[in-house]
Amino acid sequence: MTILQALSRLGERMEADGHLPPLGYSPEKISYVISLNEDGTPVDVRDLRDVTGKKPLPRTVAVPQAIKRTSGVAPNFLWDKTAYVLGVTAGEGKRLAEEHAAFVERHLTELKDADDAGLVALRRFLERWTPGDFVALDWPEAMKDQNVVFALESERRSRYLHDRPAAKALWARMNAAADATLGICLVSGETAPIAVLHPSIKGVWGAQSSGASLVSFNQASFESYGHEQGLNAPMSVAAAARYGGALNELLRRDSGHSVQIGDASTVFWAEAVDPDVSEDDMAIVDAVSQEWFADIPEVDLTMQSAEVGAALSRLQSGEPIALVRPQLAKGVRFYVLGLSPNAARLSVRFYLEDDFGAVAETHNRFVQDMRFEPRSKDRPISIRHLVLRTATARRDDTGKVKYDAKSISPLLSGELFRSVLTGNRFPAGLLSLLLLRIRSDHVLDALRVSMIKAIIVRNMRHEGRLPLSASGSPMEEYLMRSDPDDENAARRLGKLFALIERAQLAALGDEINSTVKDKYFGSCAATPAQTFPKLLVYANQHHLKRLRNGHSDAKWIKDASHARRVGAAIERDMGRLAATFEDGFPALHSDEEQGLFVIGYYQERYGKTQGASDGDDLIEDDVNDANEPEGQE
Repeated sequence: MTILQALSRLGERMEADGHLPPLGYSPEKISYVISLNEDGTPVDVRDLRDVTGKKPLPRTVAVPQAIKRTSGVAPNFLWDKTAYVLGVTAGEGKRLAEEHAAFVERHLTELKDADDAGLVALRRFLERWTPGDFVALDWPEAMKDQNVVFALESERRSRYLHDRPAAKALWARMNAAADATLGICLVSGETAPIAVLHPSIKGVWGAQSSGASLVSFNQASFESYGHEQGLNAPMSVAAAARYGGALNELLRRDSGHSVQIGDASTVFWAEAVDPDVSEDDMAIVDAVSQEWFADIPEVDLTMQSAEVGAALSRLQSGEPIALVRPQLAKGVRFYVLGLSPNAARLSVRFYLEDDFGAVAETHNRFVQDMRFEPRSKDRPISIRHLVLRTATARRDDTGKVKYDAKSISPLLSGELFRSVLTGNRFPAGLLSLLLLRIRSDHVLDALRVSMIKAIIVRNMRHEGRLPLSASGSPMEEYLMRSDPDDENAARRLGKLFALIERAQLAALGDEINSTVKDKYFGSCAATPAQTFPKLLVYANQHHLKRLRNGHSDAKWIKDASHARRVGAAIERDMGRLAATFEDGFPALHSDEEQGLFVIGYYQERYGKTQGASDGDDLIEDDVNDANEPEGQE
């Protein structure tokens, strides 16, 4: 199914459920309603905005479809901003008179034969209104440049002027006359009036606030066979309105179905294709997908029905969807669409359509690949925070890590998201970028290391290089936790570097200005033969010697005896690891080997020692450093 077909079907369901206005109407932000007597005299202005928060928020009202404005003057029907309706604005208003005249002319023309009391009242109001009346009536200044609608004073609390049956009938006749071009709709396959202009899509980050086009033709080079604008890709007015309405609804900030991935505003939704799928089943799909993508924490089970809560509890414990709810595996289609701005238009970054069960299985594999110990915060992996870890980082005055979202590569973030959803390899440059970020900003947190681990394990799986277990099957949990028996040289070097740093901190304390990690981490990871020999000599002649003599500036060292035991334990572990490199240290490491070095270092530096003895249990790592820092866009 194409993107527009899927969105149009979603819009049709939303329209049937009452979540979208009927055909020919659009939800718009309305701030004020002007009430009129039947003779057209204005009675009052009522503020419709929600003023409970810090900033007044307009009310969303279904009004006659908004005109798509570019650079010309084009008034809406029965509503608009005050520059058009009243001829007043808070700005310079270079085209103010022209805009107000166009609004008046359109309505006097369309309403000349109207006999409905509400439509007659609006016609009489416009015949007499002058912009100077705004000041004479002492209407609020905050009203300027806001969208306004009309109502009869006798029914201003029950319905607006555009909701009167006569207004709806007139609007329907106007639309039928405007959409005279018939053609075969590419979405439905039916002969219907073709939309010349498609709806504006609002809510895409970086696009114009007034909206941008997903489908548009504005130059002769894009046209063919003499067709202009929307006739080049014929879509019925109904299908265009439905896909536009559905997409705008998904992109709403509080919809729960959108997330920002790099520069791509990403929306996701599901569709039941099996009649056995119930409303409770779709509630489960909705809750699970929001937990996956929308940065919404684990669903509060107490807010669900007993049946839905029980199913979600089983899913959160790790049970496969096919076992918890078999009908969801093949009975629900799942869609993900990423959009990014392109001048006044939108570009499709990525689009995925698959069975919900397949997407769930792929996402579970991604979670499995990302599992890593130690990890201080046990919470769902946020894809947005995952992408954020590819950005440059810095520490503020409080020591908190901040990530610069502007440095995120839009192409890389889109490909990263695609690999999460499809189970394919991660982007080729992702590992190199993460290593570069760690060397440059010295921020080594659990999520960055988890990503490195996931990249390496997934590459090994695709290439059949995963180590084998005792039973002969691939070790899917490879690199998940510290393994003293792993023979990988790069990983063992990472552990050795962590022990060198541990010796320095034990001898000199945690408050030194810089450690060996700050100075030599990158060079030891990339070219170990050049750096490790002198680091080992320096650690033995200075830091370990100081501990052997019973001296230490570390606050956690209790006394001289404690210092000697700690020094002996570190010296023993360093000696064991160094002895495994009988042929010397490698001259050069590949990106994958550097990633393994990072993993070995992190697990040794921040992991808890298993089976400690001979004083090992007295070595207290600063476990707080392993806490995952919060990113900030």
